Amino acid sequence: MESPSRRLHILSGYPDFSDLPWETPLAEWQAKGVPIQDMPRGLSRHPVLFIKLEAATYAIKEYSPQHAAQEHEALLAMHTRRLPVVQPVGYVQARSAASALITRYLHNSLPYRTLLMSNRLASYSQHLLDAIAALLVQLHLAGVYWGDCSLSNTLFRRDAGKLTAYLVDAETSEAHAGPLPPTLRHHDLEIMEANIDAEISDLISHHKLMPGIPHEAGAYIRIKYQRLWEEITRDVVIKPGENYLIQEQIRALNALGFAVNEVKLVDSGGGNQLRFHIHVSARNFHRNLLQRLTGLEAEEMQAQKMINEISELKATLSQERSQDVPLEEVARHWYEHIYSPTVEQMQPHLAPPADLAEIYCQILENKWYLSEKSRCDVGHHTATLDFIANHLQDA
Repeated sequence: MESPSRRLHILSGYPDFSDLPWETPLAEWQAKGVPIQDMPRGLSRHPVLFIKLEAATYAIKEYSPQHAAQEHEALLAMHTRRLPVVQPVGYVQARSAASALITRYLHNSLPYRTLLMSNRLASYSQHLLDAIAALLVQLHLAGVYWGDCSLSNTLFRRDAGKLTAYLVDAETSEAHAGPLPPTLRHHDLEIMEANIDAEISDLISHHKLMPGIPHEAGAYIRIKYQRLWEEITRDVVIKPGENYLIQEQIRALNALGFAVNEVKLVDSGGGNQLRFHIHVSARNFHRNLLQRLTGLEAEEMQAQKMINEISELKATLSQERSQDVPLEEVARHWYEHIYSPTVEQMQPHLAPPADLAEIYCQILENKWYLSEKSRCDVGHHTATLDFIANHLQDA
């Protein structure tokens, strides 16, 4: 029950968290008998712990008064727009000197130190900086100024052999209407560069940096960011009869994972030429399509691989039936006869909570490799058996 000394603000659909000892600092919760979970975590300037309630795991971060409410609202606004951020659950104002933010633990996520110090994950660490650049582009397109981009304030999920970055700390973030103005974008990049170079230098000084990560990581991210930003936001001039260039640009943006929500055509001032500019939304094009077709939740690049497989299956089924088969029907067939049997074949060999979408994409890679080697399609069943026998320990 809520007492005069504490106020709980929890979103619907979650436990009420009222039985936790909010009047006690987080550092003393374990002594109070709270079931603390040991989860992979990065560095934080605030006390953070993880607890399990009703079969779900939550992160609790202790703050000075008011900051928890501000960060909760910022995360909620970003999460509602399907930006890659941790999922806010609520906040608590418990003691005169402290408050706490509650978020859903991001399962199958990895802090940067795990990625940059693990031989087993070395191949993923090479994609870490690209993932941060893509995250900043997504935030800036949505009008979000982060204000404290760093490796410590980011979590990473494996995504079809690469990584997707998630914002964890929104304490300094600000929301603006439309894409972020250039001055704020540049300021955000300057902060990112200083923070990340300092963190990389710390790893280097302790001899903990995996090979393949440039020492000037901040500058690398800035260059990657600029290239991606220019590709997404550039204007293109077209002449009469060149409207096909609009569709080409839309397909190119979709391939990068960005969904298009508006195309603007204006007179370019060059006679009969027009200038078009494409406005994109969050980087969820394939994620949204896969969820609509099958109900599956996946990261963007995982979803892209699955949509590609569904598209290939559509061509095969349409040829076999001598008629065009609707994509929705093909997706149902793929889910029932390919994806589900493969996942069921794998599950007895996996410890929960396994990232089934990532495992499935790894099986697809293995199927491609075995098929190339055999010069014929070996099928999902054979690829899965080989994966279990030879690659599961690396998954």
